[in-house]
This record gives sequence, C-alpha cells and structure tokens, in this order.
Amino acid sequence: MSAHSPSPPRSPLHGWVPALVAVVGSLAAMAVVAALGIWAAGAADLPEGAFGPVLAAVLVLAVGGTVRLSGDAGGLAGTQGGLTAIPLTVTLTGALLLGWCFLRPLHRRTVVGAPGLAGWAARIAVLWLLAVLGLALAARRTFEVSLGDDLLGDLGELFGVRPTVGFAADVLPTVLIGLVWLAGVLVVATLVSRGAPLPPELMRFQAGARPAARATLGLLLAAVAVALVVALVVAATKGHAAETFAVILLGLPNVAWLGLTVGLGATWEGRVEGPFGLPMPRVLDEVLRTPDVSELNLGSLVDHDGGRWWWLLVGAAVLVAGAACAMAATSPARVPPWQHALRLAVALALAALMIGPTARVSARIGLSVLGIGDLGEGLTGQVLLEPQLWGALGLALLWGLVAGFAGAWAVRGLRRWRR
Repeated sequence: MSAHSPSPPRSPLHGWVPALVAVVGSLAAMAVVAALGIWAAGAADLPEGAFGPVLAAVLVLAVGGTVRLSGDAGGLAGTQGGLTAIPLTVTLTGALLLGWCFLRPLHRRTVVGAPGLAGWAARIAVLWLLAVLGLALAARRTFEVSLGDDLLGDLGELFGVRPTVGFAADVLPTVLIGLVWLAGVLVVATLVSRGAPLPPELMRFQAGARPAARATLGLLLAAVAVALVVALVVAATKGHAAETFAVILLGLPNVAWLGLTVGLGATWEGRVEGPFGLPMPRVLDEVLRTPDVSELNLGSLVDHDGGRWWWLLVGAAVLVAGAACAMAATSPARVPPWQHALRLAVALALAALMIGPTARVSARIGLSVLGIGDLGEGLTGQVLLEPQLWGALGLALLWGLVAGFAGAWAVRGLRRWRR
C-alpha cells in the first residue's frame, strides 16, 4: 500500500456511539440514584403509575429544570404553587460520570484540535438535548386531593368539589437550562483534566486555571464526603434510617455545601411553615419555623442549639486550608504567593456563586375553596431557603485570599525544607 493511500472513510456513526453511551450512562446512573432516593422517601405511598413521572420530575430538577405545581376543581376551588429545589446528589452523580465520559476518548489521542473537540462536545449536546426534552415531556402527573373531615371537607362535599393537584415540567426553560448545565459540566471537566490533549489556546488557559479548579472541586467533594460520614453515623445511631438515606440519595450536597458556606460565615434566609420542612439536620427546620423570614448562620445555630455548631467553622477552615495547600503543591514553584491567593479567591467566589442558586429551596402549595385561601392543615405549606449571595461572595473572596497566600507560603517553606 502506498504511503499516500487515502485513509479509510469514517463511518457516519463515528463519535455518535460513544456520545450516546456517555449520555445514556450518565442519565441511567442519575435515574438509579433518584429512584432509590424516592423509594427511601416513601415511594410506596405514591399512587399507581406515578413513580415514572415523579422520577422524571426529579431528573428534570437535577439538571436545573423547573416544575410547576397546579390544580383545578372547576370554578369553586383552585390550587397554586411552585417548586425550586435541585436534588444535588443526583446532579453530582450525573456530572461526575458525564465529565469522565467526555474526557475518556480525549486521553486516547495525542492531539485534539479545536474543531475535533467542538464536534465531540456537539454530539453530546445534541443527544443530551433530546434526552432532557423527553424527560421534560414525561414529567407530568395529576392527583386527586382528599379534603379531609374539617371545614374544608364540608365545603367540598356541599359543592361537589374534588380538587386535583399536579405537576408538570416547563419544557422550554428545562431544555435551555439543561444545555447550560451540560456546558458547565464540560467546561469544569476540561479545566480539571490532567493529561487530555487540548488545543494550544485552551492549554495555555488551563495551565493557570487547573490547580485552582482541581483544588476547589476537591474541596466541594471533600465536604460531601464528610457529610456522608456524618449522615451514616446518624442513620446508625439516631434512627430514622429511611429518612436519612433519602437525604443522602437526593440532597446530601445540598446539606454539605450549605454547612460549608455557613462555616465560612455566610448567612441564609428562610422560613418553614405547614407540613413541609427540611428533613436533615432537624435544627434547620427548627430555626426557620418562625412567623417571619429568619436568618440561618453560625450565630443563630449556636443560639438555638448550643456551641457545638462551631465545628462548622473549624471544618470549613480545615477544608479551605487543605484546598489552598493542594493548589500550591500542584502549581509551578515560580508562581508567586499573591497569584495563588488571587486564583483561589476567584475559584471560591465562583463556587459560592454556584452553591447559592443550586442549594436554594423554594416550595409552596396552597388550596382555596370559594375564595377562602390556604385552608386545610396538611394541604398548605411553604419552605424557603436562599443565601444572602453578595455576603457569601465577599466572604469567599476573603477566605480565598487569606488561605491562598498562607497555603502558598506553607508549601514554599516545605519545599525549601526538603532540599
């Protein structure tokens, strides 16, 4: 065969099969985690045929989509509500697996040009869009509500009211946010990758950003690991094992990253009323179950439940210090300490900006009959938890500057001592 023989033509399916495996594999892993979490949370009580739509709704929420709560009972009754909550255990599972699948084919190549990298990402994006669209269309269900035996039930029986409540994903916002979610996962995977052959323009940017990105990702994962250990101890010693495993399988990073930001000094605002609540730790529900919006921070936790909550500050300080040292140790020795400090500050600020919107919770459902609103205990409630984002951002910058500078000097001193 001549040295100038043309290379064999590529199959039309070239690149699409690995992309399909990446998308289907990550969604399957997310579905397994979500299904186990729903089951632990009481899936046996769901009406027949409701498990599939509820699972689809959880997956929609996991990729940042939105779910509307609605209801109807003719002109006499109405229900209204909304749900904004991301089950971050499911999200993290999908992100880690999808990022790994995205990087794996790149490690097999010696050179990857910008067109090749863009084409590989585009294949995943097309299949991901179709999958998220399917989930959004499947995430809808309607249930009939029992009005009980009190005044609300009497009114319903008198006027023949049989209200229904249901949920449905907002298709277009879910698809758009799902694509943004995918882009974020691929960008972070590219930043933290070590050894993937990237185009030269990306390699130059990655060389400066990778140590801080890897250290911050390690910090977030370490916080989740610590929360997992605590949750398993609680499940083994305090009872309520099913409830605890539901939190582990659906919202463990929500709790872990909330605790991390509170340990750094951030303040969250929230309120809990009605039958709904924040399941773990219970002190969150107790602090926020007040007539008005309350503040959740180190001070309010200590005032409510004693000084043992100061361990959040200690834990956050240890994790940030470890991230700072890891970043300095994986950076070239010529990088000055002030640059370490600046890079870690930016990375922690971006992490705070990610945690704020993803860990916030907003849920409300209300029922009215004949214009009489919010009737029926057990049928109306609200849960609200959101950060004071600018304060959290400023604290993240401050912690990053101090820890980054200190970590750089510590690693520099260790290197000199080893010589």
